[in-house]
Amino acid sequence: MNKKDVLIIGAGPTGLFCAHQLGIIGLSCEIVDNLDKAGGQCIELYPDKPIYDIPAIPECTGEELTNNLLQQIKPFNIKFHLNERVEQLKKIDNRWHVRTSGNKEFDVASIVIAGGVGSFEPRKFPVKDCEKFEGNSLFYSIKDKKIFKNKAISIFGGGDTALDWAIELSNTSTVNLIHRRDGFSGVESSVQKVKELNDQGKLNLYTKYQIDSFLGENKIDSVKIKHDEGEIKEIKTDYVLGFFGLIMQLGPILDWGLNINKKKIEVNTENFETNIDGIFAIGDICSYSGKLKLILSGFHEGALAARGCFKYAKPDEKLRFEFSTTSKAAQERLGIKK
Repeated sequence: MNKKDVLIIGAGPTGLFCAHQLGIIGLSCEIVDNLDKAGGQCIELYPDKPIYDIPAIPECTGEELTNNLLQQIKPFNIKFHLNERVEQLKKIDNRWHVRTSGNKEFDVASIVIAGGVGSFEPRKFPVKDCEKFEGNSLFYSIKDKKIFKNKAISIFGGGDTALDWAIELSNTSTVNLIHRRDGFSGVESSVQKVKELNDQGKLNLYTKYQIDSFLGENKIDSVKIKHDEGEIKEIKTDYVLGFFGLIMQLGPILDWGLNINKKKIEVNTENFETNIDGIFAIGDICSYSGKLKLILSGFHEGALAARGCFKYAKPDEKLRFEFSTTSKAAQERLGIKK
């Protein structure tokens, strides 16, 4: 059994920064995530997409942000348990005993749930037999945009992800954007940009159309799309991208006795503790008045949650606030020598 001060559930940006904050105040932790790599939604959904609202970093991709956070926690030698989901927990002698789907066991003083929107998977096309194209010419997220260069791409969806990638890929590819309605759910500036590109002949926009069928043997050769009024068009395409949002699954968390409202865990704003002592929730999965679903908000939540964990890990010690620039203990933990 792994005995640590804290177990973090979720290896997205918020969980990674919380691990850093735990480290500099002298607490040990390990991280469990149901994905096969650290980074959460940043890596799974938009590794190449620019992010513009990280303080002091004018622009970075989801992958760059993840790599920087991993570099930041490197001095703490934190162990990751990937492709694992927390299934069971029980309290024994004021400590949490946790078991994962892979039968790994943890003995910790507190738990930080940084699971983003929970376990998630993309909504997929309802068309029969489309699974055979997944991973070679049909994708629900983009890992490497270079493969689409100078190719014909058909993008389905009307949200921010679909709009953003349609705009981005139109610089190097022939892009068809297909949406089942005239209206879009993405930000208005992106909607207007897509319409401008369509007017300029730099992008092909099809509204009130949905997928009818995929044509091809081992890879997709073309798609048939069907209009609300029955018209069917066939579009030659090399790749298909489906951006229909995510199916959110909280899984076993629902059975832990937490106050959950609309798939969000209610917390206080002092240290982001839940209604259960020793269990904290940060990032997109937590809810409180004035909540902003931003990565930078998650960083703030992680910093305060880390300090909330201290009283459970070291109940006989008092945590003294110090700036990292003046704290010799924090600098030693980070391996900084002066």
